[in-house]
Amino acid sequence: MFLKNSRYFGLPTVTAPDRAGASVAAVKLRPLPSTPGLEVTVRSHDQLDATSEQRYGDATRYWHIADANTELEAGSLLEPTGRTIHIPNS
Repeated sequence: MFLKNSRYFGLPTVTAPDRAGASVAAVKLRPLPSTPGLEVTVRSHDQLDATSEQRYGDATRYWHIADANTELEAGSLLEPTGRTIHIPNS
């Protein structure tokens, strides 16, 4: 289902119906350990990939920030403005 280099490779999956009733597979939610890092306040111009690039030197590691905040959709981390989010050290 996922490439071997995917962070989802090998994780348990569940099957559920979509809105049309078709069966779809999804990765089972997993509890994540608390990680050391910074608490930051979201500003109106923030972008998750830019924050990841600045913090880790790699814009594609935005999912580390999403995981640390237990968000299912990374883009929702930046809403609403003024929200406090956790940015892990690594």
